[in-house]
Amino acid sequence: YEKGLIYQGTRITNWCPSCNTAISDIEVEHETEQGHLWHLRYEVEGEPGKYVEIATTRPETMFGDTGVAVHPDDERYKDLVGKTLILPIVGRRIPLFADEYVDKNFGTGAVKVTPAHDPNDFEMGQRHHLEEIKVIGNTGKMLEGAGKYAGMDRYECRKALVKELEETGVLVSVEEHEHSVGHCSRCHSTIEPLVSKQWFVKMESLAKPAIEAVKDGRIQFVPERFTKTYINWLENIRDWCISRQLWWGHRIPAWYCDDCGATSVSRTDLTECPHCHSKHIHQDEDVLDTWFSSGLWPFETFGWPDKTPELEQFYPTATLVTGYDIIFFWVARMVMMGLEFGKDIPFHHVFIHGLVRDSQGRKMSKSLGNGIDPVEVVEKYGADTLRFMLITGNTPGNDMRFYWERVESARNFANKIWNASRYMLMNLEGFDKSFKPEASDFTLADKWILSRYAKTAEGVTRSLDNFELGEAGRMIYEFIWNEFCDWYIELTKARLYDKENERAKNTA
Repeated sequence: YEKGLIYQGTRITNWCPSCNTAISDIEVEHETEQGHLWHLRYEVEGEPGKYVEIATTRPETMFGDTGVAVHPDDERYKDLVGKTLILPIVGRRIPLFADEYVDKNFGTGAVKVTPAHDPNDFEMGQRHHLEEIKVIGNTGKMLEGAGKYAGMDRYECRKALVKELEETGVLVSVEEHEHSVGHCSRCHSTIEPLVSKQWFVKMESLAKPAIEAVKDGRIQFVPERFTKTYINWLENIRDWCISRQLWWGHRIPAWYCDDCGATSVSRTDLTECPHCHSKHIHQDEDVLDTWFSSGLWPFETFGWPDKTPELEQFYPTATLVTGYDIIFFWVARMVMMGLEFGKDIPFHHVFIHGLVRDSQGRKMSKSLGNGIDPVEVVEKYGADTLRFMLITGNTPGNDMRFYWERVESARNFANKIWNASRYMLMNLEGFDKSFKPEASDFTLADKWILSRYAKTAEGVTRSLDNFELGEAGRMIYEFIWNEFCDWYIELTKARLYDKENERAKNTA
């Protein structure tokens, strides 16, 4: 805030009517849905019988229309630009204007503009100084501006309104239309774009250094293909809404004066207004976006903003291990915050792993009831079994499917190691630790297993250096099960059980 990077403003935000809070762009999950495109007639003022036909996927927002836009090069509307239209049912006089945002080939080429309920309409409204009329409330119900439909759910209003538009002759036609609809990543409710007063972070100056840090190789993604995902998002980033209307989180350190109306942001809690010294002040009830707080994690955990020995020793960190689903939520934010406040990159490598899905390839969720509680797996099979199962059989950045058969296979491997260990410990009784055999004392089997061990250690090290954990696990499995247990241990039994055999010492 002191650097001018955080500001408060009234803008379009993604609003979840169920969670009752604003959310950021990346917390919106877009899904393709089958909907409709309603064609409506807006009358040209003073020219009876002359209409402009618009097409909309959300007729219930028409109560908030404050304009109709066409492309400046669209010959169909050249003579109408600058004229006034009459909003059906409402009777409001609204301008028809030209804006290059409009797609001439979509619908009729004329679009209704509702600045309070659509981000693109909001931008057009800013450019053409249109009024913002909010007609859908925070809970998804229609507001007073919707007239007789006030208090109705937005979708109930849509049905009733379409019927009235049809009866009054405003509805020209309806066509099937497949389009992308935003849903809340938390509760999956349909997002409602709403104008509201929120706190934002300016992203342009923060994003540029974060892009350069990856382009010049200071930060490397594994697998490398996720570099493109990261850069594309940052190059097209918009200002980040960081205020949330939730009950928990870091409360925003802003105070409002009830007397002079001033807004004060402070590092310490205020008891009076710094401007007029009134005691009648109250703190903002909103909290910071969780990802805003956790973006500080790489350096804040080491005592920042104080210059601590831990911060100097461990920042920047070496490797971040995380899922591809939070590259935008967390990774990019940590890089931006680290460069701005930590004065260096927060980590050198970002190792991206996939998601653990069910045996059918579906994402685990409460609604599907297909989630696997790792604690239950640990209680039944052990933590080492679960860990080994998760790192084997997959490659960096790719999802993996959870099969109980794979858990049992990993459990059998753990048992194999346990039994091999017991066998070795049983045969170490009386072993002289100071005994050092010569090369000539080794049998062919001894030399073979030592060479295989060295080769395995080399391969595992190389795989770990390349973040190929699955390949490292596979090599360990092959060596211990197939070579050490199935072959070498069996070959040692004759020698170890022959107490008179001098070579038993070498084997032990």
